[in-house]
Amino acid sequence: MAKPKGQQGSVPNRPIYSRISYLYQAASHLATSSRQDSSPAAGDYGVDQSVETEGPGQDETQLRQTCSRHLLTTMRTTSEKAVIRLSPALKHTVCKFCDSLLIEGETCVSTVENASKGGKKPWADVLIVRCKACKGVKRFPVGASRQQKQKLRKSTTTTPTEEAGVTEPATS
Repeated sequence: MAKPKGQQGSVPNRPIYSRISYLYQAASHLATSSRQDSSPAAGDYGVDQSVETEGPGQDETQLRQTCSRHLLTTMRTTSEKAVIRLSPALKHTVCKFCDSLLIEGETCVSTVENASKGGKKPWADVLIVRCKACKGVKRFPVGASRQQKQKLRKSTTTTPTEEAGVTEPATS
């Protein structure tokens, strides 16, 4: 008896993908949420608000940033252990040095530089994202299209007859 064929659109390692997605969503929620009002949130019931969890100099936003970094570190290690590639769009939003979520104006500063002579070459523009937490820098080319994967590129190899210099006679 042969095994039945699987579904055509099934994704291998679906639990790992969903875990990575959840970790990213939780980290982005923690990083972007502002200070809570006096009313407790859904997950804060049963937590004693009078006890400080960290040192006296660390406020709630720093705690949220720390938790967000921890979740993003866990997301990165989970994807590495499962040998799953993260999408480039997701990688662009995470600092590769300190694993903090890069939010324009809050946790990072973005500028566009053109290192060409006099800035005359518009195709040489580079977006520079500088993390405020670790001062790490990420550079992304602006306006340049990504190179296709090697499988999808057109083959530029020559046939054996072209290498020998043999051409076919023209038929008229």
